[in-house]
Amino acid sequence: MKRLQNKVAIITGGAQGIGKATALKFAEEGACVVLWDVNEEKGTLLVDELAGKGAKAHFTKVDVTKLDSTEQAAKEAVEIFSTIDILINNAGITRDASLAKMTAEQWQQVVDVNLTGVFNCTKAVIPFMIEKKSGRIINTSSVVGLYGNFGQTNYVAAKSGIIGMTKVWARELGRKGITVNAVAPGFIATEMIKTVPENIIKSLEEKTPLGRLGLPEDIANAYLFLSSDGASFINGSTLSVDGGLVS
Repeated sequence: MKRLQNKVAIITGGAQGIGKATALKFAEEGACVVLWDVNEEKGTLLVDELAGKGAKAHFTKVDVTKLDSTEQAAKEAVEIFSTIDILINNAGITRDASLAKMTAEQWQQVVDVNLTGVFNCTKAVIPFMIEKKSGRIINTSSVVGLYGNFGQTNYVAAKSGIIGMTKVWARELGRKGITVNAVAPGFIATEMIKTVPENIIKSLEEKTPLGRLGLPEDIANAYLFLSSDGASFINGSTLSVDGGLVS
């Protein structure tokens, strides 16, 4: 039996990187996949790829920083698939700079997508989950949200905030049959990390007991577990998936 058979899963930032790996993994496990992303070209291509594998998939162009955009997309998902079982709040951006050099615009862009975006997507989806008294919400934090990182005031603030929101929502929504958990990835080999200098990458690998960066599939597997029936009594937790990274 596939672990997500006939479950409807929304994946934000689902067109590439960790989101794409998650969409492919969830489809393998029987889920109907709904991709929310700003990149229409990549999102459409991925839907075609999933359909070619026999999976049910749908793409919606969504601006997670706008509540009305997420609310309309949630209604569309229900119109197509009748329900929403899983929300993976995966969308995120970086605009790195030291505090002295960080602009107000860089701060606001990251907070808008990485923190307010999680609020907006969850706010849009929970009415449908509350109505059916079941659901899984997985929020994406980061290892830096736990330990901090030079040059990432905006990103760390957002990712730390996600851990706090996860704990609050677990208390509020648990009694309604909805679990809320977070995943804190370490440094993952995606497009986002290609901007990091090679010497820094090597240093990160050396600080990781497993001796490598994570793969998008490593995070997708964590999302899959927390979305499955096997995690039915896990609520309000933050799962670190970082290879044992040490500062």
